[in-house]
Amino acid sequence: MSQKDTLGQELSRRGISRRALLKFAAAAATSLALPPSFAPAIAEELSKARRQSLIWLSFQDCTGCLEALTRSEAPGIERLIFDFVSLDYQETLMAAAGTAAEDVLKAVAQENRGNYLLAVDGSVPVADNGVYSMIGGRSPMAILSELAEGAAAVLAIGTCAAYGGIPKAAPNPTGAAGIGALVGGKPVVNIPGCPPIPEVLTGVLVNFLTFGKLPDLDAQGRPLAYFGTTIHDQCYRRPYYDQGKFAKSFDDAGARQGWCLFELGCKGPTTHNACASLKWNGGTSFPIQSGHGCLGCSEPDFWDKGSFYTSLSGGEGPPWGAVAGAAAGGVAIGGAAAFAARRARASVERQLAQEWKAQEDEA
Repeated sequence: MSQKDTLGQELSRRGISRRALLKFAAAAATSLALPPSFAPAIAEELSKARRQSLIWLSFQDCTGCLEALTRSEAPGIERLIFDFVSLDYQETLMAAAGTAAEDVLKAVAQENRGNYLLAVDGSVPVADNGVYSMIGGRSPMAILSELAEGAAAVLAIGTCAAYGGIPKAAPNPTGAAGIGALVGGKPVVNIPGCPPIPEVLTGVLVNFLTFGKLPDLDAQGRPLAYFGTTIHDQCYRRPYYDQGKFAKSFDDAGARQGWCLFELGCKGPTTHNACASLKWNGGTSFPIQSGHGCLGCSEPDFWDKGSFYTSLSGGEGPPWGAVAGAAAGGVAIGGAAAFAARRARASVERQLAQEWKAQEDEA
């Protein structure tokens, strides 16, 4: 695909009809919370669009975000939208390495200065001058500052990039921070999730290619079309919540009948994301549908707030049942008891681990 080719030319070359593009444009309009009448305009602008340069940096990450986005099962045109973006630098995917890769990065940034999109996954360590994640002898903060300056916009991919994520969890020894807290003077779009939903990134790219601008954002810098409502408001278990039918364990009769997981620590009422509507793996399912409550992974500091686990720092936070009850309208639930049980179990597990380690040391 030539840099001079338009998306319309490439679609025609691949035998994809105008009708198929219109269908995709209609779906894109719906996902972006636009009226159906916008579909022809979206299709027209997409057909005229040329390849958008994208530089992708990875800092304190687990590669899960990149895996989710590149291995997702998506419709042909949607896949092509992502392929159509010229991914000019991504150290995990590119064949070049070392000095050769750094030379590519410098050349691309210079050639497309002011026009490229900068995508970042992983948090940025700022403690001790950023020595915890050096790349080519440079700190992530130095690389981010330089490339953000020449970017048209910055996309924070995943919760670690958006808010610091798991690396930022207490006690945060590396001083991990999210992109928005470090980049000034440039528009930053947060696409959180651990990992994020692939279709959300596609929607942001479609919006940028079609209208030449980023989508409307919420107070947390997230695309409003995808993060404007809570998972709770879209959840298929919501009727059971309204009826007061809550599972008491993950394998009781209520759970098997699909009752609400609210009392077990589900964070759906305070988590903004499109999991319940877009779902995962080609719309197959999402955590709650698979029988597990929402972790709240698209919200800031979700790891330290606790829920189904005990954080490494020992700061489990307040009883989730009480917090969620207040957030959802003060519904009386028994979450405090469940939380206390989890906390007691975690304490026993820590004690056993300490005893096991002491025995190993003696041996």
